[in-house]
Amino acid sequence: MDPDGGVTFSDLPADLVEVVQALDPSRLLVCETGPAAGRAADAEGPGAFDLRPVSLDGGEVVLLDQRRLPAEEVYLRLRTAEEVASAIRDMVVRGAPAIGIAAAMGLAADLTNAGEEVSARRFEAAARVLREARPTAVNLAWAVDRMARVFEEVRGGDASAIREALRAEALRILDEDIAMNRAMGRHGADLVPDGATVMTHCNAGALATGGYGTALGVLRAAREAGKRLRVIACETRPYLQGARLTAWELVREGYDVTLITDNAAGALMARGEVTCVIVGADRIAANGDVANKIGTYTHAVLAHRHGVPFYVAAPSSTLDPATPDGSRIPIEERPPDEVTSFGGTRVAAAGVRVRNPAFDVTPWPLVTAIITERGVHRPGPEGYEFVSRA
Repeated sequence: MDPDGGVTFSDLPADLVEVVQALDPSRLLVCETGPAAGRAADAEGPGAFDLRPVSLDGGEVVLLDQRRLPAEEVYLRLRTAEEVASAIRDMVVRGAPAIGIAAAMGLAADLTNAGEEVSARRFEAAARVLREARPTAVNLAWAVDRMARVFEEVRGGDASAIREALRAEALRILDEDIAMNRAMGRHGADLVPDGATVMTHCNAGALATGGYGTALGVLRAAREAGKRLRVIACETRPYLQGARLTAWELVREGYDVTLITDNAAGALMARGEVTCVIVGADRIAANGDVANKIGTYTHAVLAHRHGVPFYVAAPSSTLDPATPDGSRIPIEERPPDEVTSFGGTRVAAAGVRVRNPAFDVTPWPLVTAIITERGVHRPGPEGYEFVSRA
């Protein structure tokens, strides 16, 4: 049963590859699927979609388990900071904005379920475990810091007041993220010509945010403005976020979307089949260097070589003015079995060494423009200049 009370089963083919082990049934929540799943009753525009991968239901963080897409839609209900941090590490929830929202809600849920122990010690321990869950996405630390400021303001109050203040702030972060996505979508839509073929990498859609999306939010806004679009989704190895998540989002909404292998991108650009590339970001340094899913840098180099505009869409919470350039951004290394195995079957020679960086850094000169909720930013001679994050 989902938070709205609906219960159905997936209408997707049963033989799609399972990429994760079965989870504890006592922790699962099966939600509505099929053409109408996740659609808001008052959705606006052609293909408008209101998918919420993270929400707060009483004292529980409700997460759409993205490891199980596209085969089935399964929701987890989590009650502690440790559970939410584990979900972030294991990529139940992923995408920088969504990770930040989940962390904020994890703090609210943790103290809601702490009994009488609504103390600074409890909060600090919860904040620490969440902050350390994944190192690259700056939205995570941003959200935890924001919740910490609220806790400091109310820590002298009674337990119920503290819990309510944290819950209200977590929900505010969610609402603000959706509003920022819609605003950046409107700004970015002006960059997408009618009839464009847009290439994207990884998943920067509703699944990666509180809803609507960053890179895919630009496409949604362009479509809502009446523009005709074709989308090329790169599969995004090794975790296949493009194949599993972006294609799933767009097919459900009726987009003209084509899936390609990552190493086919250059060939299509060389043939003139790509109008522009739009991606999201996990962290943007002060000069405009962009950390995003591994493979983004390769697409940027290819786009530069072929004269294809390369745009980055990200909310201001992803800007990191404290990091001067991309060389200072920590890059997470993921487990080797993500590369050596596929669908639970080993595909690489036993004993081979593996490098599995989850992100790469695209230098600012390769970025045509960065789209935020504040507008379209273009570089100067020394890079990008941003106002400090909100």
